Order: sequence, then structure tokens, then C-alpha cells
Amino acid sequence: MPGIDACLDEAMALPGARGASVVDWTSGLALGTAGESPGGDAEATAAETAELARAAAEYATFAPEAAASEADKGLPVEDVIVSTRTGYHLLCFVETTFDSSVFIHLWLDGATGNLALARIRMRQLAQRMVLG
Repeated sequence: MPGIDACLDEAMALPGARGASVVDWTSGLALGTAGESPGGDAEATAAETAELARAAAEYATFAPEAAASEADKGLPVEDVIVSTRTGYHLLCFVETTFDSSVFIHLWLDGATGNLALARIRMRQLAQRMVLG
């Protein structure tokens, strides 16, 4: 089971990967980063993607079944995809034994990246990742 550094290495091995990070969406802090960062500032990118992750995970608009059922302990959102003119941002939520406030952010090049493959591999990686 990979830890944060191994997780980032695996994410960066995906075709078209430009950058990757593991982020705590509660605090907006990057727990680890690899490769490039949009805008050149990894900490700013972590804080900005955390805002997006928080909105997707907490607002009933994006996860109405989670808002309706307090008993459901699973994550309400599997992933978030943002497509830009030059690439894709994939935020893949990681289920943990504690508060599940971690996600993996993968930045893919639009010309060389494969979004479908990245979604599959990132989901597998998120399921195997060990935090600690």
C-alpha cells in the first residue's frame, strides 16, 4: 500500500501528468506535491483546489443523497473533473478511517493526457493509499 510519496510517483507516471498533490481539503494544505503546479505555487494550488473539493463534498447540489442521509458514512463525491483549454484537473477523494478530508489532485496535459485512464488509475490509487 503506497504512502503519499509513492502515490505521487504513481500519479506522475500517468501519460500527460504535469503535476500531482495530496491535499487536506479541510485546511487547504498540501501533504505532498510532485511535478509542476499551475501558476507555479504549489501551496496556492492546494488551497484553491481545496475550496473546490469542499464545495463538491459539502453542498447538497453536488451530493444530494449525502445531505438527505446523515447515516451514510461514505464520501458523497467520488471525484471532480475540471477541463480547461489546455488540460484537465482531476480531484479524487480518498476514503480514510478518520475524517476523510483528503484528495489527490492530478493536473493532466490536454494533448497528451488520457482522462479516462487517469480516472481509473487515480481511483485505484486512492483506494490503496496509506496516510501516515
